Amino acid sequence: MGTPVAHGIPAYGGASRPGWAAAGGPQPWYQPMPSPPQRRAVPARPIRPPWWQREGVISRALAIAGVAVTLIGVVMLLVLAAQAGFFGPVPRVAAGAVFSAVLVAAGTRVYAKAGGRVGGIALAATGIAGGYLDIVAVTTMYGWLNPVVGYVVAFGIAAGGVALAVRWRAQGLAVLVLAGAAVLAPFVTTELALLGFLIVLQIAALPVHSVRDWSWLHVVRTVPAVLATLVAVAGAALNPGGDATPASNRFQVLAAAIVIAVAGLTGAVLGGRLRAGDVTASLSFGAATVPMLAAPIMFARTGSVLVSATVATMLLGVAVVPWLPKLGAAARIPGHLAVVSALAGAFALLEACIGIARVQTLPVALLLVAMGFLGVAGQQRARVAAGIGVAFGALGALTFFYRADIATLANQPEAEAHLGLSTALSALAVLSTLAVAGWCARRIGLLDRESEATVLSVFAGIGALYAVTALTVSLGIATGSRNGFLAGHAVATIVWMAAATAALLYGLRRLARRPQRAKVALGAGLLVTAAALAKLFLFDLATLDGLVRAAAFLVVGVLLLVVGTRYARAFGDMDSGVRSA
Repeated sequence: MGTPVAHGIPAYGGASRPGWAAAGGPQPWYQPMPSPPQRRAVPARPIRPPWWQREGVISRALAIAGVAVTLIGVVMLLVLAAQAGFFGPVPRVAAGAVFSAVLVAAGTRVYAKAGGRVGGIALAATGIAGGYLDIVAVTTMYGWLNPVVGYVVAFGIAAGGVALAVRWRAQGLAVLVLAGAAVLAPFVTTELALLGFLIVLQIAALPVHSVRDWSWLHVVRTVPAVLATLVAVAGAALNPGGDATPASNRFQVLAAAIVIAVAGLTGAVLGGRLRAGDVTASLSFGAATVPMLAAPIMFARTGSVLVSATVATMLLGVAVVPWLPKLGAAARIPGHLAVVSALAGAFALLEACIGIARVQTLPVALLLVAMGFLGVAGQQRARVAAGIGVAFGALGALTFFYRADIATLANQPEAEAHLGLSTALSALAVLSTLAVAGWCARRIGLLDRESEATVLSVFAGIGALYAVTALTVSLGIATGSRNGFLAGHAVATIVWMAAATAALLYGLRRLARRPQRAKVALGAGLLVTAAALAKLFLFDLATLDGLVRAAAFLVVGVLLLVVGTRYARAFGDMDSGVRSA
């Protein structure tokens, strides 16, 4: 039988359609309409409520305000009531102690209840800070406790508050305790003992950093002690005095500054061991070193230099610890902490240089320090040390240029009045620093690119030419000869041309083997040649006279003939080599 047909259309399953067998089975005779594309539903962005409606914001704000107002009331009870004569000393102190204890007990009970975390922290922080202020008043205002005993009791209160914060895992509790006690303690007393109580707060919070990564605590425990010590340093510097009391105060302030720096270093090391990327701890240590860096202004010149040199030795010693294998592995000082310590130590070293050197020798001192940092940077391939060395070198170059500026070098009376052996030594130090800087730049990879090498070479060449001129003129004047100034300038021009000749010959010899370096050397040599000729015709021709001028022209001319001949021969050999090939 054939395939059934309905109205001329083969029935479904028939084989009359072309490609039936090739299709592998029955195919529908119609094509279904494609369904319209479905739009992907975009979830609606959640609407963030205003900040004052977010969970916990209002409660925290009210809690902080309550802590501040209550502690102010405690201070008023201890200080203003005493000034007005209300109650007696014993009732005031006893009321403050009882009130603080009740707040801590209430805070503990509230914290244990559901939803009582914020309230419990606020109550406990208020009570602990109030108890601390009570001890400050007992020690300083009433004198009932020896300062050492007062510090010990205060340390126990602060350490207890920090321990409770660790137990509750509440950084806010520790911050409120330290901030409340530190901010209001100056309203209780402004004596020198205040520094001790602020340092006690700083030390009491140190153990926390070995178990908790609380960055804000670094700032809160450091800033109050730093600010108070800076005020004490300024007061001691403005009132040096000659009697024993101001002198003893200065040493006490210096001791406080050292303790603050040591505590800051300890906290930074502990924080770095818990989290290596804790930059806040290192910056807090940097802030903790500021009083120690400012302390030299309290003393005379000798004492200031001794303090600055000691501080520089300590801080730079901390900075180099990571380079010592065994000690670095034991200390585990993070890199950013070493950088902060190096910068602070460099500043202290700058203070020592300024204090120990005179105006004539200051450039030499700064440039010697620059060479030291650049040498260490090249040895260790440390860019931070290189940057410090460049900074010292720039300061040394500026002080050198201040004494041997262009007008002084060009004017014979001015040069004879201000130049001499000291400026010659400074110029020699500039040349040495440039040489060490070039070696350091090559070691740390700054000369790998042709563009960077060219720029650095140009600047170094300009500095070297200026230093050579100052060196020869200063040496000529230092000889005491009447024509020393003229002879110095003649020698400077000859040295310029000799340096240009050396650079050109160096580039020509390496043109085939190392074309990159050869191009830099040739470019520098041509620039120096142009500078030497400009000086010869624009300055020497008008200033020099007699045999000195003739000698300068003869020597420069001979050097030009030598380098011109060698230049022509080198490119002639290259052309002959190309033709033969």
